[in-house]
Amino acid sequence: MNWGVYEALLTGVNKFSTEFGRVWLSIVFIFRILVYGVSAIRVWGDDQRDFDCNTRQPGCSNVCYDNFFPVSHIRLWALQLIMVTCPSLLVVMHVAYRENRERKHREKLGEKCQKLYQDIGKKRGGLWWTYLLSLLVKATVDSAFIYIFYRLYENFFLPRVVKCTLSPCPNTVDCFISRPSEKNIFTIFMIVTSAACVLLNLVEAVYLVGKKCKERMVSRRLMVVRDKNCEHCVQVQEATL
Repeated sequence: MNWGVYEALLTGVNKFSTEFGRVWLSIVFIFRILVYGVSAIRVWGDDQRDFDCNTRQPGCSNVCYDNFFPVSHIRLWALQLIMVTCPSLLVVMHVAYRENRERKHREKLGEKCQKLYQDIGKKRGGLWWTYLLSLLVKATVDSAFIYIFYRLYENFFLPRVVKCTLSPCPNTVDCFISRPSEKNIFTIFMIVTSAACVLLNLVEAVYLVGKKCKERMVSRRLMVVRDKNCEHCVQVQEATL
């Protein structure tokens, strides 16, 4: 795994995130990516090699392992981390698009022309929708992977012994998973951090929508006050004529 890519992503997105978004980025980078790269890969490094079955029948261990582990935890987590960090690139790309558009605008009309954006990184207009969409996609991706783990491995816990009756096994054989307790601890840790990230994404989305609604209400109140002031000015002017 290339740590430089994720570090650059963390730094770039952090500039345009809210407080909730910064907490989410910290959890993803420290408690998920680092734990995955430093510890989880080593814990699952021997999952197939040390998957022992009490038979010498050729091919039995491989078939039983493939049946119980259709997709390795470590590969699912890698795919999850890639997919959950990709939506954040949408925000960075949108800001880059704004910067490029602002640069071309100045080149065309001169440096003293009026800016297209008062603050390029400000979450307004299309960028607000892009940021909100990225939050919803990230929450959906993490939720989907939590469900996938639940469906594949039944309540997330790995048993110590797996019963297997598949061909070419001669009968019902017992297969033993390497270090199931340690793997269960890491599995629960990754599931809990994923759930925490989903919660943070939803809280941040509610925060953005609530803030936008509040700004709309304040703007409407100002317009009403301005209209009343204008009506009062007109009445005063008519009275003086």
